[in-house]
Amino acid sequence: MGHPVWPLFDLEIRTPRITVRYVDDDLATRLAVLALEGVHDPAEMPFEVPWTDAESPFQERGSLQFYWRERSTLSHERWSLPFATIVDGEVVGMQGMSANRFGILREVATGSWLVQRAQGQGIGTEMRHAVLHLAFAGLHAERAVTGAHDDNGPSNGVTRRLGYEPNGHTVSAPRGTPVRQNHYLMTRAHWEAHLQRDDIVVTGLEPCLDMLAATT
Repeated sequence: MGHPVWPLFDLEIRTPRITVRYVDDDLATRLAVLALEGVHDPAEMPFEVPWTDAESPFQERGSLQFYWRERSTLSHERWSLPFATIVDGEVVGMQGMSANRFGILREVATGSWLVQRAQGQGIGTEMRHAVLHLAFAGLHAERAVTGAHDDNGPSNGVTRRLGYEPNGHTVSAPRGTPVRQNHYLMTRAHWEAHLQRDDIVVTGLEPCLDMLAATT
């Protein structure tokens, strides 16, 4: 049975390796518990907001509040789509995509995390392929942007290998110490020429297009 009132609950992207599914309450809880296993070296902080520094049960509660907040504030002016990444039926991380005034700007931003035991297996790259397919093939975006702290080698590596262009940098201080944040840009033309795939399938998108200001 579908979800006609909130059709995003039916939105899913499948690749030969992974499933990327919009986060409902069950997936939100599974992600909140999963993150406690460890997402990064505790000595490092790859996120703008240091949410992984919170202790249990505050971290899990904060995670649930994040997913609920993104759902409750979704509008044509600003939307955020958190997806659970699933491998062989197991949730291993989160892939997000957001936009401001998408109907006018046609630009999306992406961010993600993987539990440490799932890292180094190409899953992060596959997650990015999935969400870029949704952006460019499904929503007809013109640009996708992303960013990573200068010391986050894996994230910067995935982004550069996919062919994003450098797009400046900013400085943030999630733990009170300044750190450079690298920004990247991918154009629709680059995606079409180098990354477009025919083995990625998006389901449940059509009823969501109006919610995301993505109708043409």
